[in-house]
Amino acid sequence: MKNFKLPTKKELACNMITTFVFLMSATIISYMIVLFGGFTNNVGMVYIMAVVLISRFSNGYIPGLVASFISIICVNYIFTYPYMEFKLTGIGYSITFITLLVISTITSATTTHLKQQNRILSEREKLLMEAEKETMRANLLRAISHDLRTPLTGIIGASSAYLDNETSMSEDEKTSLVSNIKEDANWLLNMVENLLSVTRIRDTGAHVTKQMEPLEEVVSEALQRFKKRLPNATVHVKVPDEMIMVPMDATLIEQVIINLLENAVYHSNSTEPICLSISVHDGYAWFDVSDQGIGLPSERLSTLFDGYTSLPNNSYDSHKGMGIGLSICKTIIAAHNGRITASNKEHGAVFTFTLPLGEDIYE
Repeated sequence: MKNFKLPTKKELACNMITTFVFLMSATIISYMIVLFGGFTNNVGMVYIMAVVLISRFSNGYIPGLVASFISIICVNYIFTYPYMEFKLTGIGYSITFITLLVISTITSATTTHLKQQNRILSEREKLLMEAEKETMRANLLRAISHDLRTPLTGIIGASSAYLDNETSMSEDEKTSLVSNIKEDANWLLNMVENLLSVTRIRDTGAHVTKQMEPLEEVVSEALQRFKKRLPNATVHVKVPDEMIMVPMDATLIEQVIINLLENAVYHSNSTEPICLSISVHDGYAWFDVSDQGIGLPSERLSTLFDGYTSLPNNSYDSHKGMGIGLSICKTIIAAHNGRITASNKEHGAVFTFTLPLGEDIYE
């Protein structure tokens, strides 16, 4: 009795309407069967189907049980000889009616129970999603506090050095300090863009507005934006020869590509070209960003996308923390129903993410 609660007026009205509509439909169908075919044996099955549908589209056990009882009355009174009279005597009739009542009741109870189980599972999934969002939010906050410290400290230190030693510094030293300030400021601007991307997804309930976009144009736009930030970086691109249309939010996917390319530049400890390779198979577009650097620490692979850099002194993180960028990549790709992974190859690291091709863009 602990889980029992009275239905609301709206639920009660819906239950009554649902029960009436399906029972009336079952009665009309049964009457048509008897009128044109003369087969009364199928009447019971029609009412059982009505009970199943009532249990499916109503709330609680009561509508199905009430429908079972009314179905027995209808079969007995309307479709059992002598018609329009209750026939409650006779072993055959009693067995038939009891069997129909038991089948209808069990069907109603089972259908309602399955529906409640599905509701419970759905609620659990929502709770797990909320818990995952909270974990991701906490990780992002930790990553922000960690990643903001390095560029802000660099900006403050460089600007202080410039102001304190302006008269005694050479032009090359001044240029170097201003360049460092500009680089850190650009990195902070990129972080703000990342955070705005996450906020945009969070405001829409982890759903994104997708449109069919030509894959080659999205990659080209991402590379142009990347080149403006890091003009000296070299990227080798491989794309399919045919035009590929992918359902996506182009701006967000461009942000993912830029984040992965920048990570490869900043954290690979290598000046060798980066490779961006796109392929299509198994109903997905596959994006691979690989470098020729030092690779990823094996102990970091399982938590790389959690948004928190647990090993701040690691050489892979020597420039700036990569945690927040990868966490945002994971958020964006998950909102597109894709996957993102990281692994090591013989020389360097590979980041791979996928986007489904055959997905309904309006869901």
